[in-house]
Amino acid sequence: MTTRTNVSIFFTLYGILGVDEKAQLLLTYLWLNSWWMNELVEWDPVQCGAEKISLPRKKFWVPDIVINEFMNENTAPPVPYVYLYSNGRVHDAHPVKVVSSCNLDIYTFPFDIQNCTFTFNSYIHWAMDIMIFLGKTAENITKHSKNVMTTMGEWELLEITAHKYNPGHGDSDYIDELVFHIRVRRRATLYVVNLLIPSCFLITVDLFSFLLPPQTVDRSSFKMTLILGYTVFLLIMNDLLPITGNTIPLLNVFFSLCLALMVASLLETIFITNLLCGSADFSPVPHWIRVFVLQFLGYMKPSTVMAQQKADERPLEEIGTAAEGMALRELKSLGRDLQAIRLQVEQQQGQNQSSEEWIQVGFIIDRLLFGLYIFFITVSFITILIIWVNSYNQ
Repeated sequence: MTTRTNVSIFFTLYGILGVDEKAQLLLTYLWLNSWWMNELVEWDPVQCGAEKISLPRKKFWVPDIVINEFMNENTAPPVPYVYLYSNGRVHDAHPVKVVSSCNLDIYTFPFDIQNCTFTFNSYIHWAMDIMIFLGKTAENITKHSKNVMTTMGEWELLEITAHKYNPGHGDSDYIDELVFHIRVRRRATLYVVNLLIPSCFLITVDLFSFLLPPQTVDRSSFKMTLILGYTVFLLIMNDLLPITGNTIPLLNVFFSLCLALMVASLLETIFITNLLCGSADFSPVPHWIRVFVLQFLGYMKPSTVMAQQKADERPLEEIGTAAEGMALRELKSLGRDLQAIRLQVEQQQGQNQSSEEWIQVGFIIDRLLFGLYIFFITVSFITILIIWVNSYNQ
């Protein structure tokens, strides 16, 4: 009891079974190895003829070293034996299925990198009784784990690092700890192909739909169909999205942004179509709209009125002496009809001028909103892409 037991520990990460984002859990499979000295057992290997033997675990004292982050029972197959060497050194090796708590950050999903910890320490013994040391360098642990790993799924092991807990004082009134940091990265190919690329295609189609004529219903019906298709797409692909934990993934923000842009473009189309098709019923364009939109935004010349060709008003009596003929009466009747038509056109000319100005305002606003749409898409996508690239290259 007066001799402190030094336990050397290392493990091999054999498989990454999965991640539960909602419960904040990491599922791994380890091969755990530990050594310590038992002063009460030793023999002469020459006289006994054996350097080491395997004996039942329950016959020996085993240090109560646990993983602090353990959140479930170990369901790996039990190993009932330990190796005992002639000098009293004990080697314990057994598999461990670790369900550990991990502070998962899925904000940059699917380009996220998770850093989880395994903290090995004695449960009841202080540092004066049990000290824990690293049995193999972290570089060798990482290299060996990558060589033997057979189950990774969508996760890739980056590195394993380790450090000792140092309380900063000389006494032993603390529980010794050995902490391993495991960095894993999600494989993003599946999500890029099934989620990001189709979304970019749909938002591109919505962008080019601005080339359709706005004064018809084709553009609005096309955009409504596109929004319906995108909604169905999100419902189908909902199973690929992570169940949110403490943060909302940036990918969900990306999808919401795409849907919001489609809805905004549909509302813009409805507004422009109403402006173009109902311009005849509107009042004259206000002066400030004419100045700001037509002259400042549109850089357009004032709308011109079609020149009216004036009919020749020469007296019909000059046509000839046969003024009383049938042909002359028909020409007089035709002249009166043309004069009536011209008067009606002149009365509606003011209304046509106002309608033409409203149509010009509609086209200019449509072009302006199209430019703003492109600018907002470009800035938003570049910002999201930079965040993802920085996260993936960490």
